[in-house]
Amino acid sequence: MTHDDLEDFELPFFQRLVIQLWALLLGFITRLTDVLLLLFRPRLLRPYFGIWLAERLHSPYRARRTFEVVRALKATGQRFRELIYGETPLVTALLAFRRAGVGPGCRLVDLGAGRGRVLIAARWLGAEVRGVELLADHVTSVAKWLQPAGITLVEGDATRADLGDATHVFTNWLALTPETKARLVERFRDCRPGTRIITVTRPIESEDFPVLSSYRMLFTWGFERVWIHEYRPAARISI
Repeated sequence: MTHDDLEDFELPFFQRLVIQLWALLLGFITRLTDVLLLLFRPRLLRPYFGIWLAERLHSPYRARRTFEVVRALKATGQRFRELIYGETPLVTALLAFRRAGVGPGCRLVDLGAGRGRVLIAARWLGAEVRGVELLADHVTSVAKWLQPAGITLVEGDATRADLGDATHVFTNWLALTPETKARLVERFRDCRPGTRIITVTRPIESEDFPVLSSYRMLFTWGFERVWIHEYRPAARISI
């Protein structure tokens, strides 16, 4: 058995049942708030329901070990468990992005974008958006829904993404290994000074990315802390 195989871990029945019920409740709440928010931006309802349909046909929480997935993992040096992720509700993304200053004239890049739910929130705020996702299946299953709304989702390695034109970068790196996180931080250094970096669960541990603020916010798996940084090369923080 390898620690990388999620299928090898089994929870007791009642613990698994509680988790499943909690997930169903959170899923209902977040879907309801998503739809209510999108009533104020009706043009974004179509891509949202397109993503939802893709999720119902193939759950994003159960990545398959296809030849393409294995090849992508070998090319990026990532582990299979890094592909399993939770979703960011629109209300959470909207609050985080607004506090980070996302709005018209901004360009947000989501690294590890999944099927692009977060990108809809940034478009709601009027920003230009682009998502980078390792799994080709996630990209192809929703591209036809996202493009008419001005949302770009491309297949690629987040640790090699072009961030030169970004004003904001978002990454939910909850499931990523320290090695992958370190490669992402090096990629962040390609950003222009002043770029805002938004991370979930853990902050960037580098003095070049001082934390501006942090908030506990709701995700599909529970409450988590969101960190907002600003890229300031050679910045020094005095306490």
